[in-house]
Amino acid sequence: MDCIFCKIVKGELPSKKVYEDEHALAFHDINPIAPVHVLVIPKKHILSVLDIKEEEKNLIGHLHLVLQKVAKELGVDQSGFRVVTNTGPHGQQTVFHLHYHLIGGRQLQWTM
Repeated sequence: MDCIFCKIVKGELPSKKVYEDEHALAFHDINPIAPVHVLVIPKKHILSVLDIKEEEKNLIGHLHLVLQKVAKELGVDQSGFRVVTNTGPHGQQTVFHLHYHLIGGRQLQWTM
């Protein structure tokens, strides 16, 4: 498998880690769009939101708890932040491994 996020999970590619446990990894985005821009991913390869299986619902809940921990760790839990998951070509998904963008640290604008 030639997935860049799987290579980061395996330690084959570097990342600036924020959080890691047996199921999840959070690291700084290499092209941040805000002062805080972290990716939270499952260590298990799942292509996108559309590929989540019923038996993975606990993993998805765990990822949301990781988002909470990371927001607190980076100091955006009180001021607010955005969580984005891109899905498919029209959703601008460029890495086909489920991931959540946690974006904050400034006043965000709504863009469409």
